[in-house]
Amino acid sequence: MKKYLVIGLGSMGKRRIRCLLELGVSGSNIIGIEKRRDRCEEARETYGVSIAEDEKDIDFSEIEAVIVSLPPDKHWEGAEIALRHRKPVFIEASVLLEDVRKIRERNTPDVFIAPSCTFVFHTMIRKIKEIVISGKYGKVCNFSYHSGQYLPDWHPWEKVTDFYASNRATGGAREIVPYELTWITDVFGFPNAIKGYYRKTTDLGCDIEDSYVCAIDYGNMIGSLLVDVVGRNAARNLLINFEKAQLQWRWDKKRIEIFEAKTGEWIYIDQDDEMHEEGYNANISEDMYIREIDAFLRGVRNRKNFPNTVEKDIAVLELLNEVEKSDEG
Repeated sequence: MKKYLVIGLGSMGKRRIRCLLELGVSGSNIIGIEKRRDRCEEARETYGVSIAEDEKDIDFSEIEAVIVSLPPDKHWEGAEIALRHRKPVFIEASVLLEDVRKIRERNTPDVFIAPSCTFVFHTMIRKIKEIVISGKYGKVCNFSYHSGQYLPDWHPWEKVTDFYASNRATGGAREIVPYELTWITDVFGFPNAIKGYYRKTTDLGCDIEDSYVCAIDYGNMIGSLLVDVVGRNAARNLLINFEKAQLQWRWDKKRIEIFEAKTGEWIYIDQDDEMHEEGYNANISEDMYIREIDAFLRGVRNRKNFPNTVEKDIAVLELLNEVEKSDEG
């Protein structure tokens, strides 16, 4: 029987367990590793998974794949376990370039690595990509995108200082920049250049930059990205100006609105109802996470089924570094 190892049983580890369960994996075939005993007990009692005290307690001949749901500064520790045992591995959204480079250097071509790219699986982002690629409205001239959510609202059940988003290297806004750039580069491609600014604009109880603004140059089009963790109302707002139309999307409206210049009319594309997990913002759909893990499991059989790679992940993190370097002069 195929078994799956989930390393890290915090917020994302529990979410990935739920994904596996939704995809038909039995809790008895999921093994979790976590240093905190309270999280281990919660996962065992809530989801019926097995708990391993340590790597040495696991028979890796039974493991089909590994999911690393540790904080970003611990990704290497989990990935190294999978690579050592030559097992396919899914890794949550990265923010530390050197750690991802280390994973690439340690890997061998026969081991499949799937870096997270969750928003690529969002229903409306998929639809927007279809519209852009179709060329129906001509070329894209420019776009602007704002992503923001008040950091204390990320994990309302714990203090900001109790999880990774309060650390400067893995800070909330810093992490979300590559998170968003991953789907932006999937839709529009990689830019010729990127520059920006990042600042601490308020006191969130931790020493991090809470706002990033990026100017993105594609040569024949331009874009802007604003990421913050100070916005008291969680927002994801996208506007795209095509030659023959304007597209607007707000995730809280769950609707794409397109103004067609030829007809002078608006077209509306509504998002179907999707699952929502209690304790998270109402607009955060669980379905995109399930689709992502499904793609990973299919990628274990054929890696072409998963849309992200370590090389793409590194390229996105290099864009983050370019933004910070441009502000530092």
